[in-house]
Amino acid sequence: MDIFDLINPKEIATYYTETTSNKIPYLGSVLFPNKKRLGLNLEWFKGSKSLPVMLASAAFDTKATLRDRIGVSKLETEMPFFRESMRIGEKERQQLLMAVSASNNEVVKPILANIYDDITNLINGSDVVAERMRMQLLYSGTISVSANGVPYDYDYKFKASHKKALTGTAVWSDVENSDPIANIQEWQDLIEEDTGIRPTRAICTRKTWNYLMKNKKIKLDMNPSGGQNIIMTDKLLQQYLVDKIGLTVAVYNKKYLTEVGGNSEPFFPDDVFTLIPEGNLGNTFFGTTPEEADLMSGKSRAKVEIVNTGVAVTTYVEEHPVNALTIVSAVCLPSFESIDSVFIADVA
Repeated sequence: MDIFDLINPKEIATYYTETTSNKIPYLGSVLFPNKKRLGLNLEWFKGSKSLPVMLASAAFDTKATLRDRIGVSKLETEMPFFRESMRIGEKERQQLLMAVSASNNEVVKPILANIYDDITNLINGSDVVAERMRMQLLYSGTISVSANGVPYDYDYKFKASHKKALTGTAVWSDVENSDPIANIQEWQDLIEEDTGIRPTRAICTRKTWNYLMKNKKIKLDMNPSGGQNIIMTDKLLQQYLVDKIGLTVAVYNKKYLTEVGGNSEPFFPDDVFTLIPEGNLGNTFFGTTPEEADLMSGKSRAKVEIVNTGVAVTTYVEEHPVNALTIVSAVCLPSFESIDSVFIADVA
């Protein structure tokens, strides 16, 4: 057996699928489901679900007037390209060679698992990239990323009137004086007035959620006779928000490690409260990587497999030194068709 037959995209994809099948998906992957798109360009229509316009009156026996598409703006951009690789060197090759020669599967399995785990981390990195972009949209309305050393900045034209920064005693960290329920209702009303869609969901971190847990006005509303003595729980507050203003809140505290320094950073920042409507907010589009476009035809020695809708896993052998190179690449960017039905608030 050629040991490099063990390090191939199909085996890697199978291992990745099996080891991540029970993983809880990122919040952004639920709100912006993955979709495949050929090439590098991403097009979508923004604001296409604006308020309905009344039909113009018409006389009998006359041609219908041609109606413009009102409130629709077409956006087009190029998706960023991400690519990372890892090398399986001669040392690992010798370890595998000895294990295979001895027909000792118990030795081969852990060596392969270590190699596959390293490659799986690269694939997981593509998930992190996508989630960072999706969450940036939900707390800023823009995306700023670096792909292969190239900076990409995307302005999705988020409406300035759908953003708010609280000040003074209105900030939610002032749990004695702030009135979060009044704030949220005002923002819900604004979005509904502008779009006809009322946001019924929200996203925040645990720190921001705790402002609501400790808020004096909320406690008094829940228990007028002795609000400060109420024993608040996540479940109680969630039910109160549903009953009071029809709002379900996702407390999102997932983190990732930065490329430089390996520091832990949250996908969604503290002190931001984002209101969103029901349903998908857009899609996470995966374009065609060069590996997928040019190497899957079988005309190259490289082998390619696609995972997660559009992440390409590529392997090929270098003859000198004798190494196996594994490359994970992706072209992705989220669309944001529901952008006009979202409200972003800096609350502290």
